[in-house]
Amino acid sequence: MPSTPSALQRPSIVLALLSATYAINYVDRQILSVVLEPLRLEFGLSDAMLGLLAGPAFALFYATMGVPIAIMADRYSRIRIITLSLACFSIATAACGWVTYFWQLLLARVLTGVGEAGTGPASQSIITDLFPPDRRGRAQAIYAVGVNIGLMVAFVGGGWIVHHHGWRAGFLVAGIPGILLALLMAATVQEPPRQCEVETAAAPSMRETLAYLRSQRSYCWIVLASGLSAFSGYGVTTFVPAFLMRSHGLDVQQVGLVLALIVGIGGGAATFASGLLVDRLRRRSPRWYVGVPILGALASLPFWPVFLLAGDPRVAIVAAIAPLSLSATYIGPCIAAMQALVPPRMRARAAATQLFLGNLIGLGLGPQIIGLVSDWLAPFVGRDSLRYALLAGVCASMLAIFSYWRASLSIAADMARLGEARAPESASTLRPAS
Repeated sequence: MPSTPSALQRPSIVLALLSATYAINYVDRQILSVVLEPLRLEFGLSDAMLGLLAGPAFALFYATMGVPIAIMADRYSRIRIITLSLACFSIATAACGWVTYFWQLLLARVLTGVGEAGTGPASQSIITDLFPPDRRGRAQAIYAVGVNIGLMVAFVGGGWIVHHHGWRAGFLVAGIPGILLALLMAATVQEPPRQCEVETAAAPSMRETLAYLRSQRSYCWIVLASGLSAFSGYGVTTFVPAFLMRSHGLDVQQVGLVLALIVGIGGGAATFASGLLVDRLRRRSPRWYVGVPILGALASLPFWPVFLLAGDPRVAIVAAIAPLSLSATYIGPCIAAMQALVPPRMRARAAATQLFLGNLIGLGLGPQIIGLVSDWLAPFVGRDSLRYALLAGVCASMLAIFSYWRASLSIAADMARLGEARAPESASTLRPAS
């Protein structure tokens, strides 16, 4: 950044705008979960079809398009890519409010996924360039708090709009903020310099990048672990509103308020705290990059069965506070760890590779598998089928803990090999370990 940046070019302001982009990303993504029950009733859909809409239809294109867009982000203006992507998925979200057939809604969600693919890797790369290693954990956590803000807005605002004006209005209103933010960023924010711009080396090829990423064993385990955490997080949050409506008799506005308070306020505080904690503990050992997500997942485990199996809605809601609040605490530490494991010119593609693989597991399989299990259980347990299907998310969380532990065994050596811990980052450390 320049020595005397304008207000809008300061790292803190750019970070706030990127976090707002992430929040809008989640508003547009999560508004679907708020309207699943109205959609099911209007179009006569099964839970498996709802899972297809929330999972593969979005995730396959979201994950796949992230890689080519990230290659562009490592070479061209990341701010321009973010603003174009933001405008694209916001328009696609608004278009969901005009559909008359299920296939049209499916197509609109595909386009939403394509647009959202362009914001994450480029944003993570910019944040890593703007902040030094000892502040990246909290910076990436502030960025990740956008998830909780987006969920809160989608649940409480979307719940109110859907309750009073219908599900079409929910989509239409959700698309407006992203269009406005895209215009603001395009007009005011300049591309920040990359840490490696003092060097003359060109960005490595995708083949070189993948070879290097495979050599970083901890990166591979973190990708798997974050995907499993996303399976639990996305799968559960997609169907929790429908579960509370069916099994506990809450209406869409009540569900929106409850989840906004838990996921928005409690989750936002927990997600930010995870970044502060990892910045402090990483000085003792890089293993804390994955140790913090382990702590979050372990703290959630005892509460999941109580939340999902309780017969009293008050008991269920109280039990939901811990697991739903902690559901995004892995994001900031994992982003910081993955960005610290690669050279500057690989960062967007490292993020996109994680987006591709992690979201195929989390977004692609999470809602779909839970929906399929719910349909399979419906003849036996009726409207409570989601209650038991959501336990699949708990199993994924347990597998994530194991994967984070495996990452912890090699992360210190991987970071030392790159030189992240003791020397300035350099693109000259591309060569994979033999």
